[in-house]
Amino acid sequence: MTTETSARSAEEAARAVGAQVGQIVKSLVFRGVDSGEAYLLLVSGANRVDEAAMAALLGEALERPDADFVRAATGFAIGGVSPLGGSARLRTVMDEDLFRYATVWAAAGTPRHVFEVVPLQLRSATGATVAPVT
Repeated sequence: MTTETSARSAEEAARAVGAQVGQIVKSLVFRGVDSGEAYLLLVSGANRVDEAAMAALLGEALERPDADFVRAATGFAIGGVSPLGGSARLRTVMDEDLFRYATVWAAAGTPRHVFEVVPLQLRSATGATVAPVT
């Protein structure tokens, strides 16, 4: 779906599609401090990532990378990172809170394109590990 307005943030996306902020999937890329590996976190728009909890789950400390790293790791620019169709398959963690909803909305490659999906289908398609992220 193409939105009439920007859907770069969770709040903008929720307004654009008429959904609750919690139904918006934030596709956040982090970099492992030791390995340099890119990790994809699929987070409910209502939540903030507990980086210490994610570091414990993933086995290394995390840092927020710059825009160039995100584009190189996914093929997408920040604000449009899609959980599907990226340039590489990343180790992915999915926020368990997304399963509170029958459907959720995720970026589809640009800040103006989104798609609706059943959380279980998104988990299956991405191979994500489901965990609390807050």
